[in-house]
Amino acid sequence: MKLSARNIFPGRVTEVRKGQTTAHVKIEIASEVVVTASITNEAVDELGLKAGDEASAVIKSSDVLVAK
Repeated sequence: MKLSARNIFPGRVTEVRKGQTTAHVKIEIASEVVVTASITNEAVDELGLKAGDEASAVIKSSDVLVAK
């Protein structure tokens, strides 16, 4: 699969927590560096995501906000 996004971080799924309609998927992309994505429960099922799976966090955004 080809993507236009350039920010692709391969890693391993550490947790999948489903809610009513949305799931939080945690992907460890480096030692102790975890990205959390909110995706639909349907997407989790279609991808067959579970802890231990190899997956990539693909980040496409026009803005990055930083606050302190």
